[in-house]
Amino acid sequence: MSFTRQLSEMSASELNDAIDDTNFPQAHILSRGRNNSVCSTSSTSGTSSLVTTQPEDPATVAAASEEPVANANIRPRLILKSSTSIPENDGHENCTFHHDLELDHKPPTREALLPDMARSYRLLLGGLGENPDRQGLIKTPERAAKAMLYFTKGYDQNLEDVLNGAVFDEDHDEMVVVKDIEMFSMCEHHLVPFYGKVSIGYLPCNKILGLSKLARIVEIFSRRLQVQERLTKQIAVAVTQAVQPAGVAVVVEGVHMCMVMRGVQKINSKTVTSTMLGVFRDDPKTREEFLNLVNSK
Repeated sequence: MSFTRQLSEMSASELNDAIDDTNFPQAHILSRGRNNSVCSTSSTSGTSSLVTTQPEDPATVAAASEEPVANANIRPRLILKSSTSIPENDGHENCTFHHDLELDHKPPTREALLPDMARSYRLLLGGLGENPDRQGLIKTPERAAKAMLYFTKGYDQNLEDVLNGAVFDEDHDEMVVVKDIEMFSMCEHHLVPFYGKVSIGYLPCNKILGLSKLARIVEIFSRRLQVQERLTKQIAVAVTQAVQPAGVAVVVEGVHMCMVMRGVQKINSKTVTSTMLGVFRDDPKTREEFLNLVNSK
């Protein structure tokens, strides 16, 4: 079962449980800087190793001394705990519309869904008291079906294909931030849009990600039926999976039409969510630096 399938189907609480922060370099035992960075580069092997200043138990040191020296250069990686695995029969085995390249029951093509979706929209128009055969509505069901497939095209994308190998070895250990990435999504509660901007920062461990891939990761998870809280977490975990950095920070600011054009109708309200992983969670100075960069004009 692919990582992306698990990620796309997890709730925010499940994603929280799935993140093993012990695999991140911790801020209280690591420091940043060119000469003393969270990820130091070996001059002989080119692999990264962790620089720790935490006092060790003598028994632990004695046991560790028997291990091969090569183990010191293994970089910690974020893993998904086995307890969060998704069962094979997850309720979608007979689902026509929840097609997904990450699921086994996808239709041959996206276009194969259009006739059934168009018929559903025609029934909806009739249920509203409209005449689906009048001039302005004759092609509306098909148009609406095509639009919905586009709004949810993230179901047909996966992390591996989107990255397309754009992960590069680079001796860079300073923060990388891409901010104000436009985001459009669909509220899964009311099927109305929410939109806004996403800012992503990460602290590399000798691997960097092509800058456009950060925006594409946003597209994968925003072009689905979503809630903003889960979207924020999914983006952060996907970046972590891509480059195994020392930490990842994501801030999403959204305007939800379910609060603007219905319900409480608060047209100026904005929702801000954030996810801080690794050193961004543990080190206040690193977190402050990221937030200052994101909020600067």
